[in-house]
Amino acid sequence: MPETGAGIHLQNQLEMLAQDFRTSDPPMPVFVVHAQDAGDDEPVAALVRQLYAGQEAHGTRCASAQDTYEGDTEVRRAAAMVRALSDPKKWGGRKALYRRYAFPRLRLVHAIDDAVAHLGASWPSPAPGSPEAGQDQRQRLLNQLAEQRWRPKGRPRWRSGLPLFDMAHILPASLLTVLAALLARAPWYAAGASGLGFLVLLTVLNYVLPGRAPIFLWLRRESRWFMTTTFLRGADQDKPTEVSLLRPVRSWKAIAARASDVAEALRAGGDFHLQLCVLALREDLRDNHRRASWDLRGFKRPRPPMLFLPHADAANGGLQLIRAVSDVRSRRSELDPLIVVAAVHAQDVPRLERSAVPAPPAAEPSRRPFGERLRGWRREWTQNLRAEQSPSRERSVLPWVMKIPLPHDQLEPVEDRDARFHLRASTRPTLARLVWALHTLALVVVVMSAGTIMRAEALHDRYCSSSVLTANRDTRRVSAPDGGTECIGIATAGVRFSDWLPSAKAGPDTERVSAGGAPPWTVADLEQRIAGQNAEVLARHADSYVTVVYAGPLSADPAQGTSLVKGAEELAGVYLAQAVINETYTVKLRVLVANGGVDLGHQVEMAEAIAAYAGQDPTVVGVVGTGRDLRSSRRTTEILMKAGLPIVSGTNSATYLPVEYANWFSLAATDEWQTRQMGLIAAQLRTPSTRQYALVLARDTARTDDLYTDEQARYGQEMLVDRDFTPLPQRRYALKGGKPELRRHVQEICRGDRVPSVIYFAGRAEDVGPLMTQLSAETGCSKKPLAVLTGDDLSKVDFSSTRNSVAPGPNVTLYHAALAELEKAFRQTSFYVDARKHLPGLADQSLRPDSPALASGQTALAHDATQALYDAATYPEKAQSRAATWVNLRMVRLEAMATGTIDFTHAPLYDDRTGHSIVIKAVRRTEQGTADSDVVCGRKAGDTRPLTQAECSINRRN
Repeated sequence: MPETGAGIHLQNQLEMLAQDFRTSDPPMPVFVVHAQDAGDDEPVAALVRQLYAGQEAHGTRCASAQDTYEGDTEVRRAAAMVRALSDPKKWGGRKALYRRYAFPRLRLVHAIDDAVAHLGASWPSPAPGSPEAGQDQRQRLLNQLAEQRWRPKGRPRWRSGLPLFDMAHILPASLLTVLAALLARAPWYAAGASGLGFLVLLTVLNYVLPGRAPIFLWLRRESRWFMTTTFLRGADQDKPTEVSLLRPVRSWKAIAARASDVAEALRAGGDFHLQLCVLALREDLRDNHRRASWDLRGFKRPRPPMLFLPHADAANGGLQLIRAVSDVRSRRSELDPLIVVAAVHAQDVPRLERSAVPAPPAAEPSRRPFGERLRGWRREWTQNLRAEQSPSRERSVLPWVMKIPLPHDQLEPVEDRDARFHLRASTRPTLARLVWALHTLALVVVVMSAGTIMRAEALHDRYCSSSVLTANRDTRRVSAPDGGTECIGIATAGVRFSDWLPSAKAGPDTERVSAGGAPPWTVADLEQRIAGQNAEVLARHADSYVTVVYAGPLSADPAQGTSLVKGAEELAGVYLAQAVINETYTVKLRVLVANGGVDLGHQVEMAEAIAAYAGQDPTVVGVVGTGRDLRSSRRTTEILMKAGLPIVSGTNSATYLPVEYANWFSLAATDEWQTRQMGLIAAQLRTPSTRQYALVLARDTARTDDLYTDEQARYGQEMLVDRDFTPLPQRRYALKGGKPELRRHVQEICRGDRVPSVIYFAGRAEDVGPLMTQLSAETGCSKKPLAVLTGDDLSKVDFSSTRNSVAPGPNVTLYHAALAELEKAFRQTSFYVDARKHLPGLADQSLRPDSPALASGQTALAHDATQALYDAATYPEKAQSRAATWVNLRMVRLEAMATGTIDFTHAPLYDDRTGHSIVIKAVRRTEQGTADSDVVCGRKAGDTRPLTQAECSINRRN
């Protein structure tokens, strides 16, 4: 606290200025205090030191210049004083609010001054008309500045005020690198590594490697000020003064030219040197208190900076500094926050006036209290400030200097000083400092980092392809039956379902299933080839193509006995059609792959993803696949119908779908129609006038989504009754660990007194092997003729493999349906030639309908379905909308397809069509103990003649 009356009043004035500074930008005077009596000069200096101590205790950013600085002139000593003030440590101690000041502009001026001082006499002025000497002079200056790294000499590289601002353009560049990597869907660690690597590279280039100038010099704030301040523009109006990120060479040349001109002026000495230093100081202080800044530093520093000069005289250059501050402020229109408080000897006061015109005689001492007089002088100074800066005044004074004479009685100690002094401006931390501070920023960074990590984890757990901030929402992760993860949805933006399969790690052999062998290709092979076709279409035929989505089961669960073969074979047929179409036709075909999970267990989610994508891509005209009849098939078909997408299925034999949905088209014979054809076999197994028992053995679907089994059981039961068999109670077997529990059922069937002669098996292909094994172990079934009838699911089984032999004895015969009669269409189709050309692993094979890779008919049916949908989408020779494609499907008639003639022209609305392909096969045991599969009868697609019992005789071998 001040101890004298003058000190109390002056401290009050400073506090009022600090209070006004919080809400506005008031003009800050240069307080020059001096004694009225020459003998009081030392108490006045002590008063200034006292004010300095008090303001520093209040947390004000204040500096004190008490030393005498080197210099051969008063101006140079004043410039040295300003140079000393560029040290941030001189402004405020630990109690100062917010962080230390930074003085980049003042440092730049000092760097040029040091370069000029280093060159000294070895840098003569160029002779008039000698451009070579001028260029050499400039080059020497630039070399010296490069050696100093454009910093003052002796300033440590890593301790130059605020290192953050030295890297003000390196950090944003690194952050932009991270952001660009994230937007490119790179993993978070790749984005972070790229940003960190770029940061290290730029830091090395900026601080370690030698060069003419630091990297991004022309973008630093001190360089922008250096080139744009009007204080330096007078002599070189014709030279470029702009700096730009896009013009680094031009910017560098402009900075070099300006540095050379300033160096010449500094070398010449005079008032310019001091005024430039003062200008840089005030610009740095203005910037340090700028409210509209990224760190809101103007709000965090609510008290203006103060400079205290206890002894301002000619010896230390203090008088010249006061004159320079007033001159620069008069020349500039911006207000700066610096308050200067200087103690001047009484005899030096006249030196603070510019004119030789004598000052008016001093007025008689007022009897008013000193405090009132001080406030009156302040009001008078504020009112006269604008007029006093006019050079046309009769008596030219220093307009920014407010001289305060101190009477002797005000320099004496007072007793009740605490009662008269009040700290008007609060020193408590501002709201901006509390909210926008380093610790708050750290907390926000931690919270945002945690939130980002949590979001990244959530995206990673939910979607198949994700980065830190974004994800491909066309595919989702779901839990697989084995506890793992499946990728469900429609593959876009580089997503590959094969990456989620066990085969991606273990090779093609892991695709083998209990029912049949794997094709010679993998899902990964096909996805890669389809992606290549799509890229070619988009690159070269972007204005003429249609998009078809294949929707199938592209997940496998070997532990549960589920197969990837169906999806792989169907996808091969779709790709084969795409390859042939894009090779042959003008309108190209783009194929997107969608996965419904193990056995299409998540086909509703798949349908929703397809519908959402189709809403954004008008080229999507329809869907091929959904080849498994499940309870969710109705919902799946309904979702796609609402999206306007027709469905052409190759293998889904549901009876109800063509009856209930107009967008449903299938190449597969329905379960009801298939079972009626199997009745031709059952009729031949029935002996007239004899009671024969038959039963339906079906998989228990109470805990599954399988509707195919229920339909087979239902229509199989009706067929056996129609053929006059005595039906036994239907039996349902359960699955445990993916394996059928058949032992108890087979024992009860074969050991009773009513052993059936016909068993209609309403199950899946993978359950037939265990059933035959159990039947062979029971005498009651293996010693008498027994026929096992089943549906088209067994068409997936390769009976030529000893592993899949299902003929336990000579008295057991297996009859099953198949959806594709390939043999009768073989000679009219180019399907096998195209397959050998385009499908992987078939180039060196002589392909026939019974070739293991194509015998199941899955590939042929998917191929024909894709061709039919494409034909509807491009009639006549033009890409159509999905609505037109839906309508055109009822005009499709394609001959010479892999399964025969695909004809939808007579397909009734809300009813089943005719002309399905069908094959009935018999599987018996050979003398060598292997399985022998024979075709009993069949029709290729497009043949509408009904099958007859004579044609399907079981007593002749085809």
